[in-house]
Amino acid sequence: MNKAQLIERVAKECDTTKAETERMLDSTIDIIRRAVKKGDDVKLVGFGTFTKTKRKARTGRNPQTGKAIKIPAAWHPKFRPGTEFKSMLK
Repeated sequence: MNKAQLIERVAKECDTTKAETERMLDSTIDIIRRAVKKGDDVKLVGFGTFTKTKRKARTGRNPQTGKAIKIPAAWHPKFRPGTEFKSMLK
């Protein structure tokens, strides 16, 4: 399912226009992004938790040359699915 399909299904279930639904979805995603960027966890009970974690610096290999390269430490987003969501997929 892509974003347009998601917007269409949510608009249909909530009896709203696609434009309103798209604005709400975009706003929700933007709020989650800004909160995680700031370092806050976003917990959606029954769905999961969005967090910000730090990857350590490490050594990798260039696949074309085989030469070792240094990969610097970096922040990245992480999603941990909630128990209810995980059990639903079993």
